[in-house]
Amino acid sequence: MQEQEIKQSEDKNACANCGAEMKFKPGSDQLKCEYCGYEEFIEKGKSSFEELELKHYIDVVGQKAHTEAISLLHCKNCGANQHVEENYRSLKCVYCSEPLILEDVYDEDWILPGALVPFQLDKKKAQQRFKGWVSSIWFAPNKLKRAALDPEGLHGLYIPYWTFDSNLTADYRGMRGEYYYETQTYRTSDGRRAQRRVQKTRWYPTSGRVSGFLDDILINASEKKRREVPKQISRWDMKALVPFNGKYLAGFVTEKYTVSLKDGHHQSFQKAKDIAYSWIRQDIGGDTQRVSNANISLADETFKHILLPVYISSYRYSGKEYHFYVNGQTGKISGTHPISFWKIFFLVLFIIVIIAALAVFAGG
Repeated sequence: MQEQEIKQSEDKNACANCGAEMKFKPGSDQLKCEYCGYEEFIEKGKSSFEELELKHYIDVVGQKAHTEAISLLHCKNCGANQHVEENYRSLKCVYCSEPLILEDVYDEDWILPGALVPFQLDKKKAQQRFKGWVSSIWFAPNKLKRAALDPEGLHGLYIPYWTFDSNLTADYRGMRGEYYYETQTYRTSDGRRAQRRVQKTRWYPTSGRVSGFLDDILINASEKKRREVPKQISRWDMKALVPFNGKYLAGFVTEKYTVSLKDGHHQSFQKAKDIAYSWIRQDIGGDTQRVSNANISLADETFKHILLPVYISSYRYSGKEYHFYVNGQTGKISGTHPISFWKIFFLVLFIIVIIAALAVFAGG
């Protein structure tokens, strides 16, 4: 597939030394020119990022506040909306590797990210992690091992998330259970009498109130199930968040959110509810707990739209698509992979031959 270019402004992130386009250098606060090596610091703007008031934003300010137009390419195969912050050479979808059509580029409003976690791993280090992971897989097809050697198959992607903060209060009623033990006599299967200790529970009614601050409840703003980031790698150090600057996107693909702010808020309330019940059970104490009623309320709710870094590689084998993910901050890796039938077949055959040979040797 011939490579194409997304044409953007000629001077965007241009190198002051040679005029070539500069890219963000992972693990730093700099842009770097891959042609002449010139580096340039990203100017620091705000020292902190803004938490937007949720209710005021939704009810009063409206969906157009804190927005600007972003150029997007829509993948017709998997539905991902992707933005590229440079004259990018590859126009393949980072999720499914299907070609994207340059003529389909369009502008769409998005709520500006308030912050992001910059990439800490460059593509070379991410590729080494991916290669090591593939090498450790037993029975991986040879095609998969060769794919791990292809640096063009790995893409750096900023994934959109909503984060929600609030003060939680919950009034509850429930029961505290305390274990005690009784000795029971019973007959065994052969008719003998024996004793055993049996656990029982005394229940006591209880009620109370729990409260606390919920900080950065994280909601993936990409709704497609096939694009869910595995839990094994979906932990980022949120202390590394920096105020949004488009220069951090240079050299990487950015996905636009498809989960609306309202839907993201609804999902965050379900997580807040789980946290509230955990606090309630701790407050009830005892050995076990029952919560019969909980009146949960959130106040002073704020939110941010943030971007988090991931490297992605997709691979199609025997008509099925597989995805591999490397956390762009921590280097954690996870993914699904095919199994080579022939490698398993020959291993089983080899074991059978060895067993047969040992049997003949023992018999002789």
